[in-house]
Amino acid sequence: MSSNYFDFQDADPQQSGFDPIPKGTTVPVRMILKPGGYDDPSQGWGGGYATESFETGSIYLAAEFVVTAGDYAKRKMWSNIGLHSKKGPTWGQMGRSFIRAALNSARNVHPQDNSPQAAAARRIQGFHELDGLEFLARVDIEKDGKGQDRNVVKIAVEPDHPDYAPLMGVPPKTSGGGTSGAPAQAAPASAYQAPAPQRAPVTGKPSWAQ
Repeated sequence: MSSNYFDFQDADPQQSGFDPIPKGTTVPVRMILKPGGYDDPSQGWGGGYATESFETGSIYLAAEFVVTAGDYAKRKMWSNIGLHSKKGPTWGQMGRSFIRAALNSARNVHPQDNSPQAAAARRIQGFHELDGLEFLARVDIEKDGKGQDRNVVKIAVEPDHPDYAPLMGVPPKTSGGGTSGAPAQAAPASAYQAPAPQRAPVTGKPSWAQ
């Protein structure tokens, strides 16, 4: 080793430990919401979880996704979950679809299951129930403001995906006719446990129905 610290010729070449996770990789993540201080009581949005964009006026949840296991454990990704846009309903509908899928993934509910137990699993009391939610996500890549590739999460992997059962450590969902209305199979102990129904389900479309 050189005796002169300021001679960097013999320094080891820089190793890039932050190459993007390959697009399409399925990883278990914990979602952490970064409060933006925006509330809208008329929508039931409290706790300061939402964020308002000063540039566009759109409302969103600023989410951080931490990979919890596997080759990319502890890696972090960031994405915004749309709540409202002045341009129209699409932004908010995409956000609702993502949250529905994340709840299905976290609580082991098949996306086609419309049983009372499944409906209850897709219902939350507030954004605080999403803070710390653990589920499977598909990694995507997009350009950041500097034109560099960065990982984002846009898709939650649900129990009907072949990667779900082995990565979540649960029995695979049976496919075929007659099973879509069956209660969800037992999820991990840390996952959601559907409460016993206290009243008959309300007829009509649930709030999450498209």
